[in-house]
Amino acid sequence: MGKLKAVAVVTMISTVLLSILWRATLHLEDNENFVRCLLDHSHPSHPISSAIYTPKSSSFSSVLESYIRNLRFNESSTPKPFLILTALHEFHIQAAVTCGKSHGVQMKIRSGGHDYEGLSYVSTLPFFLLDMFNLRSIDVDIETETAWVQTGATLGEVFYRIAEKSKTHGFPAGVCPTVGVGGHISGAGYGNMMRKYGVSADNVLDALIIDANGRLLDRQSMGEDLFWAIRGGGGASFAVVLAYKIKLVRVPETVTVFQVDRTLEEDATDIVDQWQHVAYNLPQELFIRLMLDVVVKSSGEKTLRASFVSLFLGDSESLLSIMKERFPKLGLSKSDCIETSWVKSVLFWSNIPLETDIQVLLDRTPQTLDYLKRKSDYVREPIPKAGLESLWKKMMELEKPRMYFNPYGGKMAEIAAEEIPFPHRAGNLWKIQYLANWNEAGIEAANRYIDLTRKLHEFMTPFVSKNPRQAFLNYRDADLGSSSHGKASYSAARLNGMKWFMGNFERLVQIKTEVDPTNFFSYEQSIPLLPQQVHLDDDI
Repeated sequence: MGKLKAVAVVTMISTVLLSILWRATLHLEDNENFVRCLLDHSHPSHPISSAIYTPKSSSFSSVLESYIRNLRFNESSTPKPFLILTALHEFHIQAAVTCGKSHGVQMKIRSGGHDYEGLSYVSTLPFFLLDMFNLRSIDVDIETETAWVQTGATLGEVFYRIAEKSKTHGFPAGVCPTVGVGGHISGAGYGNMMRKYGVSADNVLDALIIDANGRLLDRQSMGEDLFWAIRGGGGASFAVVLAYKIKLVRVPETVTVFQVDRTLEEDATDIVDQWQHVAYNLPQELFIRLMLDVVVKSSGEKTLRASFVSLFLGDSESLLSIMKERFPKLGLSKSDCIETSWVKSVLFWSNIPLETDIQVLLDRTPQTLDYLKRKSDYVREPIPKAGLESLWKKMMELEKPRMYFNPYGGKMAEIAAEEIPFPHRAGNLWKIQYLANWNEAGIEAANRYIDLTRKLHEFMTPFVSKNPRQAFLNYRDADLGSSSHGKASYSAARLNGMKWFMGNFERLVQIKTEVDPTNFFSYEQSIPLLPQQVHLDDDI
């Protein structure tokens, strides 16, 4: 009897191993067929073979890892693509869409890699990665005050190319130079000039995309609905955005920056309270970010530090006059102020010494890489002083998570909520970003820091927007919900979508259903199809 059992076990194991081997062989054949499809659809004038990387390629890992900006998603256990296509031409993107659809495989689209949750380059399903980093041309036309920018370019490259042509032009975008244009603008994008000029997507005039049928379209040929959707609605839900035509904005030759830190012992509570009441109502040219973190004093005790970081589109004398009248509690002095050019102010905000040559903006690799978690909120009423004091206590208890408050008002309150998909306009005083960075590898450390960030976010519930509790799409947060297969039900996706898009969500769904009825452009937090459009075997 024992021998029979042993034979049965061996037979069962052999069957399982043969099944696994058969599936692996089938999977390998599928991958080879996919590569063959790409080669067959390659345009003779622009061969695609040099843009294809498979796990057999010696540089596969280095290509994959070179644009991973969150070390949480650079572990050996992280699911990897079966192929990377580093597109060199629009024809390559068209081939990727055509073959991705015909083979029924998921395509992820990556530009700069600053996706907080890795949704642009990680999936639990078999997938291939369309990496845009080679498509990064920038054509600046100062005469028309515009620029065509391919989505694989970084913000630093955009800023540098503008500065090459003009000392009095810039673009309202993020303060991290290594962020990719594609994800940044398609999710709205913002920076320290948003109170003067709105978000990045407010300053887009045209675009080039490859749609779900593999067609190259511009604004006129794609239509106003789709053009509306890819400016803040998340481009990867609708198409591959190849390039944006952006509107340059005027900046003075001299701008002023400062950073002033105050602890609780230096009246931080009263200063923060005044910031709450004035930051969103200052002149549009003045942006003052508030950063909160916990530091250790020389005595060894913990305290709360409030840091005020500013860009003023003007000279220091004008700034000091405004601050003395509107925000006197900060006690800003002439020695705190640094006058510089607009492009050099980008260095200041990136913690790069101002004497550094601006060519540093062409460096596509961040200064440091960390494991990280981010969350977001919007605030519509100042937090009472008692609430601030309770927040200080909570932050010192949790110790690690930080908070950034980015003031709204100005131009942000003037643009209608439905102008583009990004709806967070009038009534919002500021946006909060919750941040946790750490350097310890492993799931245990990740769970600990993520839990601390969630606790701080939960603590803030009474003080932030409600019904819905709003969130910022570009601050990717898997806690808001995601589907493992990129085809979440409409009802589930609506819960997230209302937080990001509010009243604009339904229009995005209608556009998605019209332009991509088979849901090829799908990922874990993508815009869903209308329920009647979802196939019967999908989760509805």
